[in-house]
Amino acid sequence: MTSLTLALDAMGGDHGTHVTVPAAMQALSLYPFLKFILVGDRAQITPHLSAADSQIQSRIEIVHTTEVVTMSDRPVHALRCRKQSSMRIALELVRDGKANACVSAGNTGALMTMAKVLLKTLPGIDRPALVSALPAINRKPVYLLDLGANVSCDSEILFQFAVMGSVLAEVVSTQDRPKVALLNVGIEEIKGNDQVQQAAQLLTHTPQINYAGFIEGDEIYNGNVDVIVCDGFVGNITLKTSEGIARLLVNQIKRGLRKGLFVRLIARMIAPRIKAVLNQMNPDHYNGASLLGLRGIVVKSHGNADQTAYLQAISLAVTEAQRRLPEKIKDRLESILLDINN
Repeated sequence: MTSLTLALDAMGGDHGTHVTVPAAMQALSLYPFLKFILVGDRAQITPHLSAADSQIQSRIEIVHTTEVVTMSDRPVHALRCRKQSSMRIALELVRDGKANACVSAGNTGALMTMAKVLLKTLPGIDRPALVSALPAINRKPVYLLDLGANVSCDSEILFQFAVMGSVLAEVVSTQDRPKVALLNVGIEEIKGNDQVQQAAQLLTHTPQINYAGFIEGDEIYNGNVDVIVCDGFVGNITLKTSEGIARLLVNQIKRGLRKGLFVRLIARMIAPRIKAVLNQMNPDHYNGASLLGLRGIVVKSHGNADQTAYLQAISLAVTEAQRRLPEKIKDRLESILLDINN
């Protein structure tokens, strides 16, 4: 298999090298074709490599820098003033063709701004979108975008998100003609604001997209559609609310299983099934949001991700790089635009 190189912002996130470097070493043991460029403070990275054997260490390169984009940095300030930061250098490695993808758990706004400026958007894409997979009843992932990168969007932007989301579902989840829906306040054709209404018209007249109509919030996890499109304001609130509810349910189940001897005995008997349910509800299992619409691959991890969750983000970057996601989005857009112009 062709080798892949990922650039990691080793300093990004709440835990920095304590999570990013061990997750990278774990990924190297899972993917024999994978190499890493770890960008960050060599003095903080190196101690985490001491336990790795020589074969693992030979697939790791360190690019030293001590500058970090903080969570409090404004995106424009980070772009102008953090030119030697681990985040920026990791993105530049993708831009310069030295890495196939970048993974960062750092400041989302800064990552989006830097990525858009350094990597540029694909032809036909006005704004990148932040997208992530959510669990569904039928166990297929449901892709929701945008998750906060674009707070307000016109109908054309929503249409572009639908195209990108459709290609993502095809490429990453290998779904044939994935169903795409617009998140709305009702399923009736007359419902929704002008942007959603106009986006629906564009999608209805685009046969290359399997448009399934409107969907309401209570249907997100049914698994009846594969891609759900909305603006970043709605998407971010939806995602954060879902994560909060998931953690509440996990906490309530765990608390309930500690009550009473009989319940604890039953819980021990069905522990494997309970563990599987809890994992399914855990947002960290789906860690990794893609910045779609760029000329390179960028995956954003949760800032508070642990090693297991960060590994999920790395795995997503590997899959997108293997399947050349940006090229396929570009090809699909060109095909759609050609049909429209004809």
